[in-house]
This record gives sequence, C-alpha cells and structure tokens, in this order.
Amino acid sequence: MTALAVPALAAGRRRRTRRRALVTVALATAVVVVAATSLMVGNTFYGPDEVIRVLLGQTVPGASFTVGELRLPRVALGVLAGLAFGMAGTTFQTMLRNPLASPDVIGISSGASAAAVVGIVVLGLGGAAIALLALGGALATALVIALLARRGGFAGARLILIGIGVAALLDSVVTYVLAGAAQWDLQTAMRWLTGSLNAAAWPQIGPLAVAGVVIVPVLLLQERGLGLLRLGDDAAAALGVRVGVVRAVAVVGAVCLLAFATAGAGPIAFVALMAGPIAARLVGPGARLLLPAGLVGAQLVLVADLVGQTALGVRYPVGIVTGAIGAPYLLFLLVRTHRSGGSL
Repeated sequence: MTALAVPALAAGRRRRTRRRALVTVALATAVVVVAATSLMVGNTFYGPDEVIRVLLGQTVPGASFTVGELRLPRVALGVLAGLAFGMAGTTFQTMLRNPLASPDVIGISSGASAAAVVGIVVLGLGGAAIALLALGGALATALVIALLARRGGFAGARLILIGIGVAALLDSVVTYVLAGAAQWDLQTAMRWLTGSLNAAAWPQIGPLAVAGVVIVPVLLLQERGLGLLRLGDDAAAALGVRVGVVRAVAVVGAVCLLAFATAGAGPIAFVALMAGPIAARLVGPGARLLLPAGLVGAQLVLVADLVGQTALGVRYPVGIVTGAIGAPYLLFLLVRTHRSGGSL
C-alpha cells in the first residue's frame, strides 16, 4: 500500500461515517415527525400544544383519553415493533449474505405466529404468556431450520428453501387451528396473521420495551463481527472474529426481538424484509446497518399505520398496508436476483 493510499482510505472511511451519522439523525427525526403526526391526526384533530400538554401529564378534555390512552400506546408499539423487525431482518440478511433471508421469508415469523395462535385458541392464554410462547416458537423454528440446513451452510440456498418449507408447514397448522376456533378467539388470533396496532396497550408494550433495552445493545456490540461474516466464515475468523459466538448471539438476539415484536403487534408483513435494503441504499456501501435499518422499520410501520387509519377511507390494519407494499418488493428482489445471474 502506497503512502498516498492510506490518507485516501482514511478520508473514505470518514465520509462513510459522516454519511451514516447524517442518515441516522435524519431517520430518527423522520420517526419523531411521523409519530407526532400520528398523535395529532385521527377522527378528531388535536394541535401540537394539546399533544404536548398530554405528554407532560396535564389534563386536557378529550385529548387526555384519545391521545394518552389510545394514540400514544399505538405509536409506542409501532416504533418498538418496527425497530425490532428492522434490526432482526437486517441481522439475518447480513449473517446469511442474502437480501431474501428475512425472518418472515425463512419461517421464523411463522413459528412465532403459530405458537401465539395455538396459545390464544387452544390454551386460552394472553398477555405475557403469549409473548413467552411466541419466543419459544420462534427459537424452536430457528433451531429446526438450522439443523435441517446444517449441511448446506448458513449462507446457502438450502437454508432459505428449507425455511420456506417450514413456513408453509406452520401456516397449515395455523389454518387448522383457526378452522376450529370460537368466534372471539378467531378475531383475536387474526391479529397475529395480519399484524395490527389496534389493540395496543401498555401491558403488551412493556415486554417488548424491556427486550429492546436488553437485546439492541448486544446486537450493536456484535455488529462489526456480523459485518465481517459477509466475507465468509474463514475470512472472518482470520480477521479475529469468533464466528460461532457472533452467529449464536446474533441468531438468539434477532429471534428474541422478532418474537417479542410479533407477540406485541403480530407478524407485520415484509417490514423485516424491506428495512435492511432501504437502509443500505441510504447509508451507502460498507456502513453498519443495524440502527438505520431499525429506524427504517419504525418509519415503515408508523407510515403504513397512518395511511391505513386515515388515508384509505376504510381503516385497515398496518400489516395489510405493509403487505401491499412488500409483496411487489419481494417480486422485484426475485427478478433482480434472477437477471443478475445470482441464486437464493
């Protein structure tokens, strides 16, 4: 390496760092703006001054209930769930070196959803018990997929195809359980299939918030090693990465985030798939993606919920809006991969 190359590399690194910081700040600002808009807009419009007074704990006729008890938990759940889905999806896509390897494509979301639906319909559970059951279902599904795909390696098409097959199997279990469900249980369980913020309440937000506080810093600490896994296991190990430890921590952390988000808001479709690639476009190549992807996920959920609640004439759950956006995006990824001569 020549003497001139070293300053050029350092300058490039500074530019990437500065761009990532600017994009992260812009995304965080956008999340705050959309969240504030969601608190103000609805059947009744409340001005910024009224919303601020409610957030400060003051009593405002009408707004204290509508904003404080209905809209604020909804916005909080949307932010936390979007952040969790975005970071979980990007973790899997980075580790498996494939933009299609998001939890909702490879079956892990289906495992959490199936466990939650069985808990609601068959066992009559709710609240924290559903969160724990969804966590167990997601972890068990991830373990089964990893065991079935171990011969093909963690970056091969084998794991993705096995995940799709496992997802189909779990979806059939959900269909069978719902076919015999009582009307009330059926309505409750359908939230896990569409993804919705309609029943947002502080008790269901608490477990997700605690999981985020514990898991997000752990994933961020593993981000450098996770990024080096893109080079392959051997190259990452040669650069000092403890491949087994990084992969185990990343998988467990991402699955836990996904499970708690699914337990709180249902499997909001395609957020985990879209957040990482969008963040990568914004921050540029070579940058760390977990935090920007989490903010993109939060923005996607908030915007989709705002559109579904106010812009379409009929109120739609957030998962229907993200599904309408994500399905064409998935087709685009498949076509682009095929045209570039790549594989799953």
